[in-house]
Amino acid sequence: MSKRFTSLATASVLVAGAALAGCGQQRDADVYTVMNSSTDESYHRWDAEAMARCGERLGVTIEQQSVPAAQVMTKALRMASSKSLPDIVQFDASEMPTFAEAGGLVDLGTLGLSTDGIPEGIVEFGSYKGTYYGAARSVNTLALFYNKDVLDEAGVRVPTTWAQLRETAKQLTRDGRYGLALSAGGAEDGVFQFLPFMWSNGGDESDLDGPKVVEALDYWKGLLTDGSLSKSTVNWTQADVNDQFMAGNAAMMVNGPWQVETLNGDESLHWGLAPIPVPRAGDDSVGPLGGAVLTVPNTGDEERERTAGRIVACLSSEKEQLTYALNSWMVPANARAAAAWRERVPELDSLADQVAVARSRTAQLGAGWSSVSLALQSAFQSALTGQSGESALKRAQQRATSGN
Repeated sequence: MSKRFTSLATASVLVAGAALAGCGQQRDADVYTVMNSSTDESYHRWDAEAMARCGERLGVTIEQQSVPAAQVMTKALRMASSKSLPDIVQFDASEMPTFAEAGGLVDLGTLGLSTDGIPEGIVEFGSYKGTYYGAARSVNTLALFYNKDVLDEAGVRVPTTWAQLRETAKQLTRDGRYGLALSAGGAEDGVFQFLPFMWSNGGDESDLDGPKVVEALDYWKGLLTDGSLSKSTVNWTQADVNDQFMAGNAAMMVNGPWQVETLNGDESLHWGLAPIPVPRAGDDSVGPLGGAVLTVPNTGDEERERTAGRIVACLSSEKEQLTYALNSWMVPANARAAAAWRERVPELDSLADQVAVARSRTAQLGAGWSSVSLALQSAFQSALTGQSGESALKRAQQRATSGN
């Protein structure tokens, strides 16, 4: 696995050097650049259309520069060192704190952006140490997808608790079909999928070897021991999980709304969506917030930064959020836009419920999240291939603390 996270020390040196030197390139006064990860044709087109609308509204030209998601941070750092940063960078929210910690971002509040109408968890999603640096247009989290026909044939209901999920997954495992599919691979996908189990059980990312985290990982081990999960789960990405579900090799899966467009492409597949089961009835199903945030880099050109702020405000406006969310199947960040979205896509209503209680991965640890993520990735690989969950997580806590 390539190490996606960049060291904070390296980021600080590169970004601070760029900020001290100011803007080092000549720019067209009426052309603004947004760097994002919209390399997928559909997302690139949706973003281009939104930028065209906002550009016309503001009297500027907005150009899109799309690079693979894993390259946004490293490219932004290289551009900072050469004083050629774009006017706006769309970071994955889990990576934004690294750039903010290094002093590379402008406080959006100083550019006139308001957080009114945005739920607290989503404000935290775009914040670092209480400062609002990133505006989300839409957010996502995870849910339980299930094959309606398979559950109906087996005469079982959609599980809501861990005990029910384990029993239902056992019942649905037969004839080359697993009861459940999820990603436990050694990458951020696996960490993202583990967090609903860890957080809903009261586990804490600052105490990885605590009993609640161990219990959550042991629950995953139990599903594997039952045969309800494929042994290949330790290698699967979330895209692999979706492929297994669509092929009929899994009756249920943990996944996100970015799979909906693909799922809807198979008219013979009748799927449903529910919250991820919780340890005990009545518990909140607390998942991680996912998605990206629009930020304004600190280039030293205050006039361009103010205009960039207006572009971010337009792209993240209630109307643009709803349009983007309906295209991408994500949930609008703005509460009013989210309410309108629920009416338009009632089949995803439970996803909006999960978003309402979801948490930002970096809210507690900020830029320190990267060390925790890498430590957890290693723990999954060890625990699901034989080591005890307690031992694997004890080592993970040591790695997260030492950074090694």
